[in-house]
Amino acid sequence: MSASVHQTENLLFAILLQVIVMIGAARLGNTLLRRLGQPGVVGEIMAGLLLGPSLFGHFFPQTSLALFGAQASTPIVIISQIGLILLMFQIGMDFEFGHLRNVRNRGAVAVITLASIGVPFALGLWFGRASAAALAPGIDPLVYSLFCGVGLAITAVPILGRILREYGLTRTEVGVVAISAAAVNDVIGWVLLAGVYAYATARFSGTRIALQLGGLALFIAVLWFVLRPLVRRLIAVFPLRDGEVPPNLMAIVICLMFATGICTYRLGIFAIFGGFAAGLLFHHFEAFVTAWRRQVGQFVLVFFLPVFFTFTGLRTNVLGLSSGADLSWLAFILAAAILGKIFPVYAAARVSGFAPNQAWVLGSLMNTRALMELIVLNIGLDLGFIPAQVFTMLVIMAILTTVMTGPLLKYLLPRIGHVMPVGLEA
Repeated sequence: MSASVHQTENLLFAILLQVIVMIGAARLGNTLLRRLGQPGVVGEIMAGLLLGPSLFGHFFPQTSLALFGAQASTPIVIISQIGLILLMFQIGMDFEFGHLRNVRNRGAVAVITLASIGVPFALGLWFGRASAAALAPGIDPLVYSLFCGVGLAITAVPILGRILREYGLTRTEVGVVAISAAAVNDVIGWVLLAGVYAYATARFSGTRIALQLGGLALFIAVLWFVLRPLVRRLIAVFPLRDGEVPPNLMAIVICLMFATGICTYRLGIFAIFGGFAAGLLFHHFEAFVTAWRRQVGQFVLVFFLPVFFTFTGLRTNVLGLSSGADLSWLAFILAAAILGKIFPVYAAARVSGFAPNQAWVLGSLMNTRALMELIVLNIGLDLGFIPAQVFTMLVIMAILTTVMTGPLLKYLLPRIGHVMPVGLEA
């Protein structure tokens, strides 16, 4: 056996072993948290966290190093990113535009989006400016503060989409307004993040931003006028067979999904939103959506996402926050993140004509951050915008704001007349 073949086999062995641990731990966490009345995805995130230095890596450092290495390998990172694109495609397919024909709902999306971005972003800036000297002495205070603002402003579209599905809210008025506002929220958040990156690397310019916005407008136009008719034609040419997506159609859809991912990556709003945009093209075709979810969707949720959650968990050390000062800053982050999302969204929803309990539901849903927050935080850590200590604080915030969503929904949804799915009743 040649040296290159031997090296490849060793890498494959290591990756297979990591994937076994990741998927097994995530499935156990999913099952346990669902039995406790939480969305299963919370269990998957917790499992990834516990596999890192917060538990497994702390008590068994040598075993952890032998299993996962000093840092995540490139194949693991690529697997996680492909999984995110596939998940966003699925979320896009489940997007329901029907309720947005209502003038009130369209207005509500705009007002809620502004409230859910503006207030948390301002609070994040305040936190960044107040904590820069203590927590990030080696980082440009403005860049650090801007990133903290983006971090608090994000809402997790993929996780929110999964929660909406688990609680039977995908096609309800409240659910559609929430996922619509969250989608716009995240697009603006990614644009803000791209602006922070451009500023931090001295590549910020009005021309560059104008070109980015122009490219985004062109991308949307191509989606509407070119790809939308093309998708309709594809569905007609390659009809489902016995309720299954034919292989040729599946191959074309995957290529289309990744191509739109390349486009959004080049536009500076990251590849995963290309998956979401591609999913929107298929949401009218209910039979296709059902078949895709059955054939591909479960595999994505069971195989790909646990890899990403573990990747993040390996970089998070909750035990590193041991001092009173650290815990105080953590408390400030949690207060700013939670109060800065729920109350402004509640106020915006009330102004838009929603009843009090519906407005609280919207506030609770928009407070969900988990996955998108974790993506943003990993980018910030890699780019040097935030130190590891603040990364850990923000990861804890992302998890806790998502954990809150389940109990809040179980309390609020019966009060708006929503029938809870079996297994999630209070």
